[in-house]
Amino acid sequence: MKIILLIVGKTEDAYLKEGIDKYLKRLKHYTKIEVVEIAELKNTKALTQEQQKTKEAELILKKTAATDHIILLDEKGMELSSPQFAAFIDKKAVGPVTNLVFIVGGPYGFDQSVYQRANDKISLSRMTFSHQMVRLFFVEQLYRAFTIIKGEPYHHE
Repeated sequence: MKIILLIVGKTEDAYLKEGIDKYLKRLKHYTKIEVVEIAELKNTKALTQEQQKTKEAELILKKTAATDHIILLDEKGMELSSPQFAAFIDKKAVGPVTNLVFIVGGPYGFDQSVYQRANDKISLSRMTFSHQMVRLFFVEQLYRAFTIIKGEPYHHE
């Protein structure tokens, strides 16, 4: 199974990039992982939020395959503890899933077409985080999940 983190926009702050790179490097010991960035839209002042989400959706859906298992990182998604998330990943790894694609949307969230295409939605918290910070939080949780699956002493209950 390959994990793809599909994100709208680049990670801008150096401290976030450094943290993300740290966990991506660690994750390579456990799984194939790829980060795919979709360029942020330009000239958005003339667009409504809905128009921006629609345009982002077109770009997101072009980057996915029909066989991909799509999971949106969304505030309305299911809330899982770290061990529950690890079990979720482990279940997908032993199933028929070839590509597990986690998507971080733009600042206004997802268009309805992306929600319709998604297989699952996961919330990292009931709080709202910037879509820049979510990237770091998510890759750390992904790393934590793999250490839990492998029984390694990173996670403490």
